[in-house]
Amino acid sequence: MKTGYVYLLASGRNGTLYIGVTSDLVKRVYEHKHHLVDGLTKRYDVTKLVWFKQYDDIATAILHEKQMKKWNRQWKIREIEANNPNWNDLYPTII
Repeated sequence: MKTGYVYLLASGRNGTLYIGVTSDLVKRVYEHKHHLVDGLTKRYDVTKLVWFKQYDDIATAILHEKQMKKWNRQWKIREIEANNPNWNDLYPTII
């Protein structure tokens, strides 16, 4: 079974947020950071990994990502700040 990750990227503290799901977090965040992914993250320079959660399987991760996309912005901010109050870029901790 493939491991899955749900992740939140931000352009900065309380900036633009992006939520995604992947089976390879290091590769996917690298793609966002180097603007290899067209769309919102490239357009608004949303490259800072501020939150992520690992799941035992990708199907569960996809389900949780869909749920989180329905959350209002304040709930997402609370989730980030509960684990990363300074909005540090977590990418260096995963590479």
